[in-house]
Amino acid sequence: MKPSPKSSVEPPSLLAFGAHPDDIEFGCGGIIAGESQKGRTVHLVVCSKGEAATHGTPEQRSAEAQKAAAVLGATLEFAVLDGDARLECRFEHTLRLAGIIRRLKPGIVLAPSLSENQHPDHPKLGRIVRDAARLARYGGLAELRDLPAHSIGQLLFYALGPGSEPAGSQPVLIDVSAPSVLKAWTAAMQAHATQMRTRDYLELQLARARLHGLAAGVGYAQPLYPADSPVFNSLDPLARGARQF
Repeated sequence: MKPSPKSSVEPPSLLAFGAHPDDIEFGCGGIIAGESQKGRTVHLVVCSKGEAATHGTPEQRSAEAQKAAAVLGATLEFAVLDGDARLECRFEHTLRLAGIIRRLKPGIVLAPSLSENQHPDHPKLGRIVRDAARLARYGGLAELRDLPAHSIGQLLFYALGPGSEPAGSQPVLIDVSAPSVLKAWTAAMQAHATQMRTRDYLELQLARARLHGLAAGVGYAQPLYPADSPVFNSLDPLARGARQF
């Protein structure tokens, strides 16, 4: 059961997009678990069923994704576009994801990073989500008039591996060290058992989070890369940085 928020004001909901059934869990699963446990509503949208994977059928991978989402405290839907390894940046895809954003009205959206040195579906989906977030706020688009326009607060990109972390960009580091968060995140990654036959993604992601955590002076941390400069109401959220001066 999700714990009650400490404040009577519900935090803006979080919407995360993934190109494949395991992307969100591996790339930002600790963040998802932490936000859910703090009372934030989290919804996941997966844009293929892993049809091109070496291991696991689409049915198996869909079931794994459902199990992982439940562990993270999130809801899940599939919005299959061109299929695994076939994704192309199309206007109709942008409209479809913009419609999802309008329907769910999230405050924060997460998407795969735009770095090219990774599975080609990842940066393509990142661009589609970026464009969809913009179209979602344009009230005059005829194709989206069935739903009211919606502006998100922030778009943040997650990286699935060291090679997809944007070069030259300073990330926002999210502390995922809490035991309950690590437990949920680990269980969510373990739910994707078919993919562990290819590589030990569990250890890879935990090692990455440990490295980011060590650099920030915490146990584990996951990086996010803002599409736009974050805006704060005060200096309070900026009380510390990763470097220990």
